[in-house]
Amino acid sequence: MSPRKSAAEARRTRERIIERSVAMASVEGLEGLTIGRLAGELGMSKSGLLGHFGTKEELQLAALRRASAVFSRAVWEPARDLPAGLTRLRAVCEAWTTYLDRERDTFPGGCLFTTSAVEFDAREPGPVRDAVARLHRTWRHRLLADIRTAVAAGELPAATDPEQLVFELNGAFLSLNHAVQLFGDPTAPDRTRRAVARLLG
Repeated sequence: MSPRKSAAEARRTRERIIERSVAMASVEGLEGLTIGRLAGELGMSKSGLLGHFGTKEELQLAALRRASAVFSRAVWEPARDLPAGLTRLRAVCEAWTTYLDRERDTFPGGCLFTTSAVEFDAREPGPVRDAVARLHRTWRHRLLADIRTAVAAGELPAATDPEQLVFELNGAFLSLNHAVQLFGDPTAPDRTRRAVARLLG
């Protein structure tokens, strides 16, 4: 096998591992990722799988990065080029609602980006918890930027507290994830849309 073909094969294998890791972790959590089970499901040896990542922690971080990329691709990127402020914020919230309601191929157990925060919020600081917090801070900053732009443009009331509004929006979407995953509530997406409409005016 040529070095180029060997490298391409290694990349494909790594992608398969990450895809299966994300699906597994969405159901059982990042801590539920076990090298043995994952290797068995992929028809690999444990040592072969560890050769791509080295440790379980590196595998968790790779799964988390992939989950964040899927979230960004579904929620942020479609709205990225819209005018900053309320127009983009409303588009992001609609994409966020649709994503949490319908994304099942990648996340059979629900959005890993969302649920990882619940899984790791009480853990001691460490690489995985720090990565979860960093990704969520990045997302909060994106929302804050559009809220502040909307306030400056007069699209939202001058008295709007951007930090409070982000807090309430995040609460609405955590409630949506909970209602869809735990209860299979078909009314939850429209309830979320109504909550967002009240918050954004």
